[in-house]
This record gives sequence, C-alpha cells and structure tokens, in this order.
Amino acid sequence: MALLTREEVLHVASLARLALSEEEIERLQYELGRILEYFKQLQALDTENVPLTSHVLPMTNVYRADEAQPSLSREDVLSNAPDQIEGFFRVPRILEE
Repeated sequence: MALLTREEVLHVASLARLALSEEEIERLQYELGRILEYFKQLQALDTENVPLTSHVLPMTNVYRADEAQPSLSREDVLSNAPDQIEGFFRVPRILEE
C-alpha cells in the first residue's frame, strides 16, 4: 500500500484549512493511502457497457407542472403592508451606502 507523503497530507490539510497534530498527520497518511488504493481497484473495473447515470435509483419529477394560475392583485397584496411606496413594499435599509 502506498502511503501519502507528509507533504501531501499537509497540502490537503491546508486546502481544507485544517490544523493537524503529528498523530493526525500519520493517521491520515495511512487512511488517505487506503482510500487511494481502493480507487485504484475501482479504476481496474470494466465499465465499457455500463450506462451513465446521475443517480443510483431512477428518479422522477414529483412536482406539479409549472402553469400560470390566477393570483392576488397588487392592491390586495399591498393592503396589509405596513409601509409601501409606488406599488412596492417599503422596508428598512439594512446596508450602508
């Protein structure tokens, strides 16, 4: 089994913004090496006749069709607004200029 070098583990840790102890570095050298070995095994599989998929199980859209339907008028919507201006909701400013 090929272990990752200490430098490779530290590089991955810096990309993930992780501070690792010496013990964690050694453990991750072993664990990440095992993961990479498993990927080597997967790369050896013949996937020539395997259809491409985005999900393991077949998925269907469970949403209703997107169709325009009648809705409230602007006046009805704004009738409950505590403050409005020119047909729009008026809200307190939260960002500085």
